[in-house]
Amino acid sequence: MAKIETGALTGSLEDYLETIYLLIRDRKVARVKDIAQARDVKMSSVTPAMHRLAELGFVVYRQREFIELTEKGEEVARKTMARHDLLVRFFHEFLRVSPENADKDACAIEHILSDETTEKLVRFFEFFRACPRASSDFLKTFHGCSVINPDVAECPERQCGFQKRGRRRGARRGVTSLASIEPGHECVIVQVTAKGAIRQRLIDMGMLPNTPVFVERKAPGGNPIWIKLKGFQLSLRKEEAAGVDVTV
Repeated sequence: MAKIETGALTGSLEDYLETIYLLIRDRKVARVKDIAQARDVKMSSVTPAMHRLAELGFVVYRQREFIELTEKGEEVARKTMARHDLLVRFFHEFLRVSPENADKDACAIEHILSDETTEKLVRFFEFFRACPRASSDFLKTFHGCSVINPDVAECPERQCGFQKRGRRRGARRGVTSLASIEPGHECVIVQVTAKGAIRQRLIDMGMLPNTPVFVERKAPGGNPIWIKLKGFQLSLRKEEAAGVDVTV
């Protein structure tokens, strides 16, 4: 089958195709008012979208009549749904994102997910389901780690090299805080241990695992600290830098 050209389709139009597909599957028919109700939008918003989809050849639409998907419209709808389901499963089953946020995030990402990334995600699922060495213990260990998951009281693995939050960092294989690194030295981020808004700010800045950080200078008293991260100079408060574990 020839590849469907979807360059003119926006994420919103793909969502409409998905909604039409589901309505036809569940109710056998799709009308403008049905689509508006399913998507919680006004009918006046649906009509222009149907005209555009008809122009692009993805639906058959005549005013005041049922809407039908063309062959390529049905193909795009199925493809969008498949990617949505794949993302929801990954977010919820593997990362334990709440069902509500898993669905919302999947809706945002499904339209820009490349064929390559989709293929890799599918192979990831296949590996866990088919390979006898892909033990479920891996996920149990991940979700049971008290260092990674603040809701876990104590890690069942006593000899993994990690310690509970608040314990001596030195016991964690040379791990120390970014605040302790002297100017002129580079380190690599292991984990953001800060909590709440500070943790989110650090993550948003690009403080991600395995990312190199160069400490340029410190103000008197060590506050603030100027670093270079991915070519950009940033300043951190001492308490923020103390919430980042690194190795030299």
